[in-house]
Amino acid sequence: MGHPNTDTTHLSRLRDHYARHGVLPSYAGMGKVLGFRAKTAAVKLAERLSLAGYLQPAPGGKLVPTARFFELPLFDTPVRAGLPQAIEGQAASELVAIESYLIESPSSTVLVRVRGDSMKDAGICDGDLAIVDRNLAPAPGAFVIALVDGDFTLKELRYQGKRPILFAHNADFQPIRPTGELEVFGVVCGIVRKLKGGSAGSPQYAQFGGTKS
Repeated sequence: MGHPNTDTTHLSRLRDHYARHGVLPSYAGMGKVLGFRAKTAAVKLAERLSLAGYLQPAPGGKLVPTARFFELPLFDTPVRAGLPQAIEGQAASELVAIESYLIESPSSTVLVRVRGDSMKDAGICDGDLAIVDRNLAPAPGAFVIALVDGDFTLKELRYQGKRPILFAHNADFQPIRPTGELEVFGVVCGIVRKLKGGSAGSPQYAQFGGTKS
């Protein structure tokens, strides 16, 4: 790109616009969003972002985002959940798209809202979104969405001999031992939780966590 620093700022603003509206602005709209005085500036920016792999043309002369458009910086230094740690020279070593990181097969993946606290000790809480792949074969120790006696439940799949058992991660809940054939709806491959907090105008952070597979 001809002006990487400026283009990076413009790209960030376009990402924010897309997050709010679900669509990229037209060239004229891009000028208003980014503060360009001339349409040619928006056209040239779009060309540079397209060459860099962030945008691609669509029917009707429109531009649409590519997968790279949604990548976010992954910083080198992990943050401690225990004792504080000094971070010096923090830099992003790579870019990661959250969707591609969590979802390997979009065509077989669905989201399921978690209700209840039977899995809270595994970090799965009421209100979370479970990312469920319906094509994965459930292995022992996997977290699964299973159909038991006409009801769906999220539990850890274990076996006693050849007999499947569904274990909760909460001491208040007993294991479920299906009397008939166990139907597994899908394997949980990730958990999404949106954390709320901060004052108006400050960002909200979404927490993403993988699970056993």
